[in-house]
Amino acid sequence: MNKKQIRILLVLLIIAGGTVIVFRNRSHQSWSGGGQAVGQKLLGALPVNDVTQIIIQSGTNELSVARKDDIWRVRERGDYPANFGTISSVLLKLKDLKVVQAEQVGASQLGRLELLPPGPGSNTATRVELRDSSGKSIKTLLLGKKHMSKSPRGSQFGDMEGGFPDGRYVMTDASAGNVAVISDALSDLEPQPQSWLSKEFVKIEKVKSVAVRFPEATNSWKLTRETETGEWKLADAAAAEKLDASKLFSFGNPLSSVQISDVAIGLTPEQTGLAKPTTLTIETFDGLTYAVQTGAQTNSDVFVNVMVTANLVKERTPGKDEKPEDKAKLDKEFADNLKKLETKVADESALSKWTYLLPNWTMESLLKKRSELLESKKEETPEDKTTPPGALEIPGIVPTPDQ
Repeated sequence: MNKKQIRILLVLLIIAGGTVIVFRNRSHQSWSGGGQAVGQKLLGALPVNDVTQIIIQSGTNELSVARKDDIWRVRERGDYPANFGTISSVLLKLKDLKVVQAEQVGASQLGRLELLPPGPGSNTATRVELRDSSGKSIKTLLLGKKHMSKSPRGSQFGDMEGGFPDGRYVMTDASAGNVAVISDALSDLEPQPQSWLSKEFVKIEKVKSVAVRFPEATNSWKLTRETETGEWKLADAAAAEKLDASKLFSFGNPLSSVQISDVAIGLTPEQTGLAKPTTLTIETFDGLTYAVQTGAQTNSDVFVNVMVTANLVKERTPGKDEKPEDKAKLDKEFADNLKKLETKVADESALSKWTYLLPNWTMESLLKKRSELLESKKEETPEDKTTPPGALEIPGIVPTPDQ
């Protein structure tokens, strides 16, 4: 091969290489409806701080979560406060979504990917729209079929058919048919109001007394104690009534870590069973009183209303022989605790306007009948029956007092 042929070959190689590079760049940028490509952020530079409303539509169901008076609220639950942690997590997740695969799909193929326009029918997408304070749409995203991973054979769970969701088919521009695959299934983006609610409920601590008033008065009872670690006593106990300490463990901190399941909207007291409730009254050493009314039960939850009142001590009584150098410290501790209690009362008082659904187990341990708190009476057995002292045991003969 002479020099001229070598030069021609080099030129051809350079041209071929350049063509490949151009083709790859064009292929990489073929997701061109919005100028996106594999590795780029799906929603571009999403201004999350401008988002004040999230609307999710799936089939005929719709959810609207909006920021009102600096508080995120769930419209479908009467503007009940939303879980800010959930809102923040969703927005940050959407902001960081990246395209891992992109392709142009014709309209006839959208059903296969469950990306048909939202509404009644099958193979439709879940529509997520982000709006600003003026109601203007910032971004719209269509969520389609979940991408399933292939479960490796021989794993500890066996060969799971279909694997598990590790991504999702999505579109940001329905008219262009630009379909992308992202590496997050976004399973939490569903129009289920209860999933977006703030789950916080009252937190009752330092319990002084617990009382339950049943519709049937003979089942009612009240327990009291003199200190936070003191022994529970049954009010108005009969001589034969003795508390079973093993059944009282749940009364020390009742409802201290309960999360609501849902908020009931549009139901009457007759429908919730709160027209004739069972009432739980709890007093604390801090001066708070909680009245918790319980109604009907579903398969998993019970309808509940709650009201809190307070009789807080506003001034501290100095201790006997209290040193002057300790007074400032103790006064500050008292003032800080009083402020904390006042905030707690304000926050929990706001809960009184709603009817809640709480998991059944949260109330079952507290709503015991009076007899269920007592020690079981021991039944007399033949071994417990004894012969009077001095009596002679003769088979077939019953001893008399004179024998």
